[in-house]
Amino acid sequence: MNVMAEQNPSANQMIRVLLADDDPLFRAACTALLSLEGDLEIVAEAATGPQAIELALAHVPDVAVLDLRMPGGDGLAVAARLAQLLPTCKTMIVTGDGRPGQVERALAHGARAFVLKTLSGRELAAVIRQVHAGHRRVDPALATDAARAKGGERHQR
Repeated sequence: MNVMAEQNPSANQMIRVLLADDDPLFRAACTALLSLEGDLEIVAEAATGPQAIELALAHVPDVAVLDLRMPGGDGLAVAARLAQLLPTCKTMIVTGDGRPGQVERALAHGARAFVLKTLSGRELAAVIRQVHAGHRRVDPALATDAARAKGGERHQR
């Protein structure tokens, strides 16, 4: 298997990315790191939920990277709205602290991925590529926690 193709499957096609997070340092760091990737282009940055929707409609990104918690509308609400308004834009949620119920809600709202902000820049780029290719990605620790919580619900019934 071609390792370079696996790392950069869309080498001939730029993936247009919207980055939405209320933390300006996180946005700047992600933009700087993702700009080093030859196939990713940050087309817009948003600090709030409403701004993310407005910029997505204006710039039509391929993938929207959404913070779970933002002023004016969390990433779940933005993902759901973008699924209605811009169905070609795939969404993913990034968070500093995920809880089991959030993973299920994110996926139900149309998000293709739910990952922690502890990812490296290369890992985030890889997840963006996976989401763009139509795949799902849930942080393994969060998936395990979600499965445990779901199992606990069944035992309580």
